[in-house]
Amino acid sequence: MEGGGGSSWGVHSVCQTPPRDPPPYPAVVESTEEFHFVERLLPPACVPSPPQHPSYPTPSGWIPPRVPPPALPYHVGRSRMHNLPLYRRVANGNRRITELRRIRGDIWALEKELREFVGQRVGKQPLTQVNELSGTLRLKGHVDNEVRAWLLLKGF
Repeated sequence: MEGGGGSSWGVHSVCQTPPRDPPPYPAVVESTEEFHFVERLLPPACVPSPPQHPSYPTPSGWIPPRVPPPALPYHVGRSRMHNLPLYRRVANGNRRITELRRIRGDIWALEKELREFVGQRVGKQPLTQVNELSGTLRLKGHVDNEVRAWLLLKGF
């Protein structure tokens, strides 16, 4: 090879093979015989209803909602695990918030009654924030025990 010290990559020696047809796609057989092995791994489509207990509250402290639901202008639904939708949060490091979700109906009537109840229990009126679009109510402070007692008293 002369000059430049480069090498030739054998441009002339590359052989091209004619394109082949793709191999035939293997046949697929759908077998339902062993599907029961797969079914046990799939999550349930819905959470089953809790079983009936001889007395309430249960050992875990769970109480079912009243049947029929109370005739009030608002309704608080249970979570998908049949628990009260009541959550305790800490925001910005030290700001304590109690949040009640899944509220339908007149959220302002619920807020008024709940504020009065919690105010009597705690000794002062809690600050509240109502979000009508998402159906949530936030209360300042960790007052989840008082809110839980009020919800159970109302039959939710």
